[in-house]
Amino acid sequence: MLKDLNKKVVESQAWKSIFRHSYEDTPRNRVLQVMSNVFLHLHPAKIRRHGVRMRFTWCMGGITFLMFLVTVVTGVVLMFYYRPVGEYAYADMKYLQFDMPFGMLMRNMHRWAAHAMVITVWLHMFRVFMTGSYKPPREFNWVVGVLLLVFTLLLSFTGYLLPWDQLSMWAVTVGTNMARATPLFGHEGPFADYVGVNARFDARSLLLGGSLVGPPALLRFYVLHCIVIPLVAGTLMILHFWRIRKDGGISGPL
Repeated sequence: MLKDLNKKVVESQAWKSIFRHSYEDTPRNRVLQVMSNVFLHLHPAKIRRHGVRMRFTWCMGGITFLMFLVTVVTGVVLMFYYRPVGEYAYADMKYLQFDMPFGMLMRNMHRWAAHAMVITVWLHMFRVFMTGSYKPPREFNWVVGVLLLVFTLLLSFTGYLLPWDQLSMWAVTVGTNMARATPLFGHEGPFADYVGVNARFDARSLLLGGSLVGPPALLRFYVLHCIVIPLVAGTLMILHFWRIRKDGGISGPL
């Protein structure tokens, strides 16, 4: 019975969308392992004609990745001059703007590239949906893309607090208040009584490190924005690019 269940899982469409072939040690699979290596073969052996037409792809995926690279480079520069401490954060931000050579340029490049990344990732998802590029065998990569969309929005949200001004503090206050209604993990959300969460120990307090937007929240958002989320997003991007190549290139379903 367990063998039959395993066979049904392996032969299901969901399994085949994730794993393209078996792992039996055969000459064919050895060739497939080499051809599937993203470092040895970044681009597929062949692509469809419409896959290189800008009016079909809009180049939104590539532009989104470019904006991510701009935010990473400018963000590393800004990290040299910024301290995620409530006492210094706002002053450091002002120093970046008015005293650091090219500081205003670096900060504005980082800010506008982040805004552009949010816009282009939505346009990319819209293009993929309208052209049917999420259909089999690309459904697994569509899920990866949705996760990348979520992490892009989280990057934008966590970075909003770092200037440590009134606008950012109250915006994050409103945003984190919504976490109170998270199912299971928010003390005002559904099923909170079954889990035992309360106002001191729920999703909002986990984000803020307390009950109010203060220095602990600034430090947590800084770590999430500069380390945790970029590492997860970068890993998902590698997987996303690899699956694009492995699924036969960009654009429409096979």
